[in-house]
Amino acid sequence: MFLTSQRKTRDPEKFPTVQLFLLAIVRLAEPIALTSIFPYAWPLVKKFKVGDENDASFYAGLLISAFALAESLTGMYWGALSDRVGRKPILLLGCIGTMLSMIMVGFSTNIWMALAGRALGGFLNGNIGVIQTMVGELVTKPEHEPRAYSIMPFVWSIGTIIGPAIGGFFAVPADSFPNFFSQGGLFGRFPYLLPNLLCSGLLFISIISGYFLLEETHPDMQPRIALPDSTYLSEETPLIQTADAIKTPAVDLRAETYGSITDESKWQNTHTKTRPVKIFTKRIVALIFSLGIFTYHSMTYDHLLPIFLEDARGGPISSMALFARGINPFHSPGGLGMTVQQVGVIMSIDGAIALFVQAVIFPFAAERLGIHRLFILVTLLHPISYTIVPLLVYLPQSYLSLGIYASLAIRNLLSIIAYPCLLIMIKESSPSSSVLGRINGLAASAGAACRTVAPPIAGYLWTLGSRMDFTGLAWYGSALVATIGTVQCFSVKRLSTENDIENFRKENSSIAVREVDVEYSD
Repeated sequence: MFLTSQRKTRDPEKFPTVQLFLLAIVRLAEPIALTSIFPYAWPLVKKFKVGDENDASFYAGLLISAFALAESLTGMYWGALSDRVGRKPILLLGCIGTMLSMIMVGFSTNIWMALAGRALGGFLNGNIGVIQTMVGELVTKPEHEPRAYSIMPFVWSIGTIIGPAIGGFFAVPADSFPNFFSQGGLFGRFPYLLPNLLCSGLLFISIISGYFLLEETHPDMQPRIALPDSTYLSEETPLIQTADAIKTPAVDLRAETYGSITDESKWQNTHTKTRPVKIFTKRIVALIFSLGIFTYHSMTYDHLLPIFLEDARGGPISSMALFARGINPFHSPGGLGMTVQQVGVIMSIDGAIALFVQAVIFPFAAERLGIHRLFILVTLLHPISYTIVPLLVYLPQSYLSLGIYASLAIRNLLSIIAYPCLLIMIKESSPSSSVLGRINGLAASAGAACRTVAPPIAGYLWTLGSRMDFTGLAWYGSALVATIGTVQCFSVKRLSTENDIENFRKENSSIAVREVDVEYSD
């Protein structure tokens, strides 16, 4: 099959720059497509006139999370299927599913059609787990892993900057560009079709690039090593051919026993037993729990941040009042009262900070501290990134921007480092490359499930806290979950050396055991 065949071998000693670049092109279109709906989800739902207008934010949240919910139900299935048919077909199918999903949402005339479109994309998309698996199979040297595993989060951050820009700029083009689009035309009747078509075009380019240029990485679908003819036959090779994989001569001319013939027929009553691969080992389960906890509180941050920045202030807090009563962490009225344009600038700079951490800080820190130690460190410090945000309401206006960007830098430093650390440890914990796709699919499903439930819970806590002049309640709720993660992370056993990793895999991988009842004797 063309999709799953490998045309040439890769040098495992070299960093796979070209293939990772092609994989990044395929990956880039996906976050652009998935996040482009964020700016117009709320007005799109209002256009459908579902229930009371005050419920639009609730239905917009459902529209955004429908993809993640559907993805969580099928992620492990796609990962397991990629173990059988190859990574490349599943990856391209995920891109096709996302493209069809966006076209369906663009042509939606009611909320149910839009929800069905988003869910369809999630059901057909298992790319998160498959891409993680392909990175793990492309990179075989441990010293290359920090650099390689920082690329996909780096690409995702770029996509989350470009996607909302496309969605916000090209939505309702008949109003924004009346000279090019009429109210009675196609884009007047479907005001949110244009951004979906543009993102679908990017996905189509990634599909074509991946089909023709991306190589299959599944270990069982790699080309056989071409050995010279002399390996198989020479003047000194006996006529009896061996069954060895590389056809090594049956007779060693240098051995003292030269002249005797080795034949497997000498072995009688021989049979083989295979111990099945253990997928749900304690270490893998612990890592998936860590990934789920991290994904949950990270998603709450992304959901709460724009709300906090845009929500009106609960009242001015003067410097004299601060000296008089001090800072009360349980009194944080409202947000920072910023405009949408100001929030857009802050989010763009936030993306730039994330890119810097991924490209520069993570590889350096991983090399100096090691993956496991770095993971424990950032997990222990993670609750700080949530507890400091509600305290920004106490900053005077002249220091507000500095405080915002400092809090974003702390959050990105911890969050951006934690994710690739988890991916690398999941790869190290896989007992066999034959089940790596299934394990990454399970991890992707767990992450998608947590991304589904995080926004409504965080939104409910924000609403509840607003009624008590305590919007920090939502942030402290996220800090509590992050604290649970700090306790749970110590359940991940450390594999400090390559020997530890090899022994771990041998203990949990399939082992073929040959049992011999009767040995041959002269």
